[in-house]
Amino acid sequence: MTSSGASFNAAEKLDWLQLVRTETIGPITFFRLIARFGSAGAALRALPEIARRAGRSSALSVFPRRDAEAELARADALGCRLIAAGEPAYPVMLGMMPDRPPLIYVRGHASLFERPAVAVIGARNASASGRRMARNLSEGLGRAGVVVVSGLARGIDSAAHEAALDSGTIAVVAGGADVVYPPENAGLMSEIANRGVVLSERPPGLEPTARDFPRRNRLISGLSRGVVVVEAAAKSGTLITARFALDQGREVFAVPGSPLDPRCQGANGLIRQGATLVETAEDILSVLAEQNRGAREGRTLDNFGEAGEPDQALIVEVRAAVREQLSYTPMHRDAILRELNHPASLVIDALLELVLSGEAEEHSGGRFALRVD
Repeated sequence: MTSSGASFNAAEKLDWLQLVRTETIGPITFFRLIARFGSAGAALRALPEIARRAGRSSALSVFPRRDAEAELARADALGCRLIAAGEPAYPVMLGMMPDRPPLIYVRGHASLFERPAVAVIGARNASASGRRMARNLSEGLGRAGVVVVSGLARGIDSAAHEAALDSGTIAVVAGGADVVYPPENAGLMSEIANRGVVLSERPPGLEPTARDFPRRNRLISGLSRGVVVVEAAAKSGTLITARFALDQGREVFAVPGSPLDPRCQGANGLIRQGATLVETAEDILSVLAEQNRGAREGRTLDNFGEAGEPDQALIVEVRAAVREQLSYTPMHRDAILRELNHPASLVIDALLELVLSGEAEEHSGGRFALRVD
């Protein structure tokens, strides 16, 4: 059900929604369950037994069917379209991510996903010159047929969206696709929903919390061929998106700024670390013209082995090794794989059981950590 061009009936989409909303199930865990059991319905039926075998002390609470039906009905009433990974309308660039969201809600014109996209992001407390640069870059990208992606935040994000309304823009939001945040962007969000795309992996009506923004950031970079940082402080959420972009094999661009302006320290730092210096949209377009348009080589969850029941004795052995690697600081899945001399499929199965047992939890960006009670 995750191959390109897959079709889903209503019952299958409800199965996916139940599984993705079930406690402890993140994107990587979700797709491992699908690979192991063949369908979301089969995974849902197997979950209680897997959790029991993994040593979970309390029963695993599966997201109720009636709640999934209510969520879909609410989305339909709000004009939010639910798209599953593997469906033709699902963004190709997101589909390349190992931690791609299994389901996304979309308001607006999903046809924009068929065009190349670049993210333009930066400081919320942006300077006038920073906002002007974001507008200039977005207009130049739009004239070249490139869709501008951003996070609908104050400052640079808003300027980028406004400049790209006519040419095409995608707003990735941390809460529900119908929830306005910040409140002053209500009009802009409405314009984007009518003329562009508002995208979210969260349920309609959900108010964003602090932990939702890093999840949102990985989607901003994941949708894009490159990420442009216009202004960003040395410790900024914008830099989290840039790090996701590097992990995902996307290009990172940065606009230089005054070393005396704290809002420019993060962007200047990216340039020192090798990001492409940007002054005009042509600087971005020339790099993208040379970029390999093919999928990035490397391991993803889709080639971690065939579906089927793994050797439980070996899973127990590998599970102990995986748990020893984990701490309360999130560690990327690929780093765990590099540290352990075990087959990737068994390492991922061990992570799956640790998550379902309640000992570990999955964080945004394919990272895992011991669970904090």
